[in-house]
This record gives sequence, C-alpha cells and structure tokens, in this order.
Amino acid sequence: MILLLSALVTVLVMAVLFLLFYAARRPQMQTRQHLERMIAEAEAQRMAAKQQKTKGVLAAGKAADYHYLREQSFKERIIRPLVSSVENWLMKFAPREMRNMLEGMLMHLGVQEKWGINRLAAGWVLCVALGAILALFSISALSPLQVPQQLAIMILGVVLGAVIPFLLLQSAIQRRKETLRRQLPEFLDFLCVSVQAGLSFDGAVAKIVNRMKGPLPDEFRRMLRDMGLGMDRQRTLTQLAKRCDLEELYLFTASVIQAEHLGTSMSRTLKIQADNMRDRHRQAVRAMALKAPVKIIFPMVLFIFPAIFVIVVFPSALILLKSLNR
Repeated sequence: MILLLSALVTVLVMAVLFLLFYAARRPQMQTRQHLERMIAEAEAQRMAAKQQKTKGVLAAGKAADYHYLREQSFKERIIRPLVSSVENWLMKFAPREMRNMLEGMLMHLGVQEKWGINRLAAGWVLCVALGAILALFSISALSPLQVPQQLAIMILGVVLGAVIPFLLLQSAIQRRKETLRRQLPEFLDFLCVSVQAGLSFDGAVAKIVNRMKGPLPDEFRRMLRDMGLGMDRQRTLTQLAKRCDLEELYLFTASVIQAEHLGTSMSRTLKIQADNMRDRHRQAVRAMALKAPVKIIFPMVLFIFPAIFVIVVFPSALILLKSLNR
C-alpha cells in the first residue's frame, strides 16, 4: 500500500513538472513554429518568383534568338551550318596523322588563325574523291581496257588527288619563306638603327611593324601580341622562329635570347646579326645570278635559237634553192 501511494505521488509530481515545463516552453515553441511558417511562405514566394523570372528570361531569350536569327543572312543561317556539318562528316575519312601534318603546314603558311584544319582535311578528302571520279571517267572514255590498266589508272587518279593538295601547300610555304628571307635583312637594319637610337627592343619592333607590310612584320606583330598576353620574350621568339622555320630566324632569335640572358649589349648583337643577314642575302643573290646562265639555256634552245636559225638560214636556203633550180 505504501509503495502504491509513493508511486502515485511520484507520477503526480512528474505530471506537474511536465505541465510546468510545457507551459514555460510553449511561447518559445509557438514563436519557432510561427518563424518556420513565415520562412516556408517566404521560400515558396521566392521559388514562385524565380520560376516566373526564369520563364520570362526564357521567353526573352527565345524572342532574342528569334530576332537574332531573323537578322542573320541566309548564308549564316543555312550555308555555314551545312558546310560545318559536311566538314565534320568528311573529317571521319581523313587519317588521324593528317591533323598534325596540316597543323604544321598551316603554321608555316601563317594562316592557322584564318583556315581551319577540319576544312582543309575535308578539302583533301574531296580532292581524293575527285581524283577517283576523274579516273573512272578516264576508264570509261578509254575503254576497252584490261583490268590491270584500269586498276593502274584508278590508283594514279587517287594518288594524284591525294598528293596535289600537299604539293600546292608546300609551294605556297616555299614562296612565303622566300618572302620572309627577302624581308629579314631590311627588317634587321631598321631594328638595329632603332635600338641604337635609344628605343627598346619591343618598342623598336612595334615601330617597325606599324610601317612595314608583309609576312615578316605580321609574325613580329603576333609576337608582340603574345607578349602583351603575358608570355615571356624567350618563348615568343622561339615560337616566332618555329612558325617561320628559317635558319636565319633561328640564328637571330638564338642570339637575341643569349644576349638577354648574358646581359650583353642588344644594339651590338643586332648590329652583328644585321651585317650577317645582309652578307647571307648578298651571297644568296650572287648564287642565283650564277645559276641564271644555266637556267636560260633551255629557253634559248627551244625558243630563241630556232627563230635565229629561221632569220639567218632561211634567206640563204632560198637563194641556194633558186640557184639550184637554174
């Protein structure tokens, strides 16, 4: 009986304590619930506003895209995407090693920023296909032919279609190298005079490229642009020599880098390089002059000598024939 009364008293005391604790915590719980309800409502309103704003932005973007597409020409809307898709499809037929080869050729040609490798590779695939088509037309025109002859004509057409584009690119690269080699002595003379007048190397190059035109000033202009983007002078000069791929430019860039590292006089280094390039240019011109008599023999034999023979021998031959007829 005593245990039952003690348990009942304990329960009553615990209930009273729980009611007192609940009464003390109820205002805080109500405040927290109210805050949570306000936060949930604010979050719902923010999400609704965000969705509405997103819909508005999408609608505005669609309208802007629509107006932008309407402002574009037919070439930009239809032709260029079609050409790009055709180029990407034709690139699947080009060998993987050709990409590095074409990239090197475009770098030496100085048009890597204007011509795309995909377009050039697609053009090569089209040339191969054109060579095969011309070979088929030749086989049909020259029929009947034996199977080995047809196979030989087909292989010849494909090989010509694959080789001719590279020959044209190599020819353009050689012409550009000759132009670079002709402009280099004059450029170095101007650079030497500008540095001796008190300009820095970069300032002298900037002055010269603004007054000269051609592939060599374009390459030095690109070098200045790379330096403006944060590249150091050694790396830009190395990239310049690699793009031009000339022995003279390799010597020039190596001497400038060495002078910068050793702290020697830049004007003296440029003076030595200008004299050296001028001497090399003079020797190259002299070698070309010595080759001229040999090269002119074939045009003289084919075109000049027959005319001289006709002018000199033909009257004598006519007189001899008349005297014989008498």
